[in-house]
Amino acid sequence: MKIIIAGAGAVGTHLAKLLSNENHNITVIDASPEKTDSLSQAGDYDLITFNYPPTSIMGLKEAGVAQTDLFIAVTPDESANITCCMLAHNLGARKTVARVDNSEYMQPQHQDFFRQIGINSLIYPEQLAAQEITEALKRSWVRQYWEVHNGALVMLGIKLRETAKILDTPLYSLCPPDSPYHIVTIKRGNETLIPHGRTMLELGDIAYFMTTKKYIPYIRELVGKEGYADVKNVLIMGGGRTSVHVVQQKPDYMSMKIIEQSIDRCTRLNDLIDTEEVRVIQGDGRDTSLLLDEGIRDTQAFCALTPETETNILACLAAKRMGVRKTVALCENMDYVDMAEKLDIGTIINKKTIAASHIYQMMLDADVNNVKCLNIANADVAEFIAAEGAPITEHPIRHIKLPEGVVLGGLVRNGTGMPISGNTQVQSGDSVVVFCRPHVLKKLDHFFSKPTKGLLNKIFHRDTD
Repeated sequence: MKIIIAGAGAVGTHLAKLLSNENHNITVIDASPEKTDSLSQAGDYDLITFNYPPTSIMGLKEAGVAQTDLFIAVTPDESANITCCMLAHNLGARKTVARVDNSEYMQPQHQDFFRQIGINSLIYPEQLAAQEITEALKRSWVRQYWEVHNGALVMLGIKLRETAKILDTPLYSLCPPDSPYHIVTIKRGNETLIPHGRTMLELGDIAYFMTTKKYIPYIRELVGKEGYADVKNVLIMGGGRTSVHVVQQKPDYMSMKIIEQSIDRCTRLNDLIDTEEVRVIQGDGRDTSLLLDEGIRDTQAFCALTPETETNILACLAAKRMGVRKTVALCENMDYVDMAEKLDIGTIINKKTIAASHIYQMMLDADVNNVKCLNIANADVAEFIAAEGAPITEHPIRHIKLPEGVVLGGLVRNGTGMPISGNTQVQSGDSVVVFCRPHVLKKLDHFFSKPTKGLLNKIFHRDTD
């Protein structure tokens, strides 16, 4: 696939490195030679760079936009992103994606308008990050939470501590075929495990469960997290766009305070936030005396959402020392994500991986509703919809040769979620949740799409003929 990325900033650079590992033809356009040189010298990445403003018609033509399958505009300038996507579409690009900073553009009634002007999809990372933070606050005992097919299935990423009842037991005993949950991925130190029946959970693991909402209380009991208090009071450090969307999306029962250093920004926040449940406080969120004055010892969650990754990590550590059990850190620097996890920071949010999740959807040929990059575990998870006549529907799962490092977590049929076992036979129209190692996702397209001639023999075991 030929992909052009407009913008060699943090998001564009991350996407370029990520997608170049997928053996795609990657071209990056940016007006700054310093940024493109830095990207070219960053490592062994197979990509081409051009030094043109992304809105340059000559630059787009020279980069080969007429033959481009996917054009991604992720510069810091929203107007430039929209403009260059429109130009790319009219010059021949098949699909375009634009990063925007205006939440109004994300409203459903405007999507047809953007498609008419040549923009297939919009990315607003701050809003998506806020959604993840809000979900994390609703469940203080969960590291990551993800709903599939409007909540028919859910994924729970949970840190296992001494209170867990499922340690040191093989998964074939914990998750028999009739089990209401599956453990689909395990993060152990720096290693990501795609588990098998003899795998055992260990103290300190982050285990990813796939289940239905009905059994969430049961899993909470299994992992020994009944004592975690529900979040009602939240302190947020930093008054940026992500923080604004968090308070706008919060449930009614939560009370929130935003601590922001800038007086001008505090004034702006008071104009943007129209609710009595949110207070804006001018001050430094690292100031221990200020935090104590604002009742941090009676706070169940602390969110550090400033642009500085190091500041956010240190602030969360300080909050934990003052008794806050649930912490959320915005980690824009990918190099710090593993460190934050090792320091036991609760929920880690990285907007680059959120953007990458959206881009993956554009790359896949099968009908994929939702794709998520797990930024703690080195794994991807996606929701595929099985097409009529797709190979995945032809035989029970045990007879289908899935790529190594792939686990099917569950499926949704006619709105009802259910686990998957070896005896399960997927039907056309089923939504299937797939966990896999990075860079494997693309290999699954043909399992869920209409088969090409001669493909079936490669997918099914010979003893099923």
